[in-house]
Amino acid sequence: KPIFLSIGYSTCHWCHVMAHESFEDEEVARLMNEAFVSIKVDREQRPDIDQIYMTAAQAMTGSGGWPLSVFLTPDLKPFFAGTYFPPDNRYGRPGFMHVITELAKSYRTEREGLEEMANRLTDALKSHMTPEKGEEIPLEPKMLETAIRALINNYDPVNGGFGAAPKFPHPTELSFMLRYAITKINDTIQGAVEKSLQKMAYGGVYDQFGGGFHRYSVDAQWLVPHFEKMLYDNALLAIVYGEAHQITQHPLY
Repeated sequence: KPIFLSIGYSTCHWCHVMAHESFEDEEVARLMNEAFVSIKVDREQRPDIDQIYMTAAQAMTGSGGWPLSVFLTPDLKPFFAGTYFPPDNRYGRPGFMHVITELAKSYRTEREGLEEMANRLTDALKSHMTPEKGEEIPLEPKMLETAIRALINNYDPVNGGFGAAPKFPHPTELSFMLRYAITKINDTIQGAVEKSLQKMAYGGVYDQFGGGFHRYSVDAQWLVPHFEKMLYDNALLAIVYGEAHQITQHPLY
């Protein structure tokens, strides 16, 4: 039998949604048990496994995320991958019941082709994940300039932060920009950081009642949060707000 591998973690909202909608459904479970060996992995316990199959999913689909849903040959080579699948066709995504039915059928009738594709992908992954001795490139100040230009090109001058919805706080980038601004005495860069910090602090992505920042905002204005808080996000945000206060003495930070 092929393997269905689901990788997630305990605070992953959509992992719980998929588990409730699909894995707990008796008809879905019957199909899964008939056609696959199903394995659940906690990415926080086995980040090494997650890294391998997340790289495979990104190679196959161009994106990744959790829950990570990967279908493997019995010798652990991936031939199909995705993230969250709703129980039936919706949100522009194929339903999980449809996916497992079609993949089980394909594995029975087109196994040789699937295994060949899995072998090619596995070889490509091995090559990609094996570091090569390349040309040594010296670290130069111009690399910092390149990084700053890339960040400013993606900066939202109206709402602060980077990109459009969904919008993540990106504390590491903000901290880097803040240090760059001090070194170069660049008010424009510092202003971009401060606007981002203020917009986040006054928005819904910050829990105005309970404290702490949510994972991200589902809109570009920081208004509506995705309701989960990650310890590592808040640790990094505490650092960047602390650094901003050291520099500006602004009481908000």
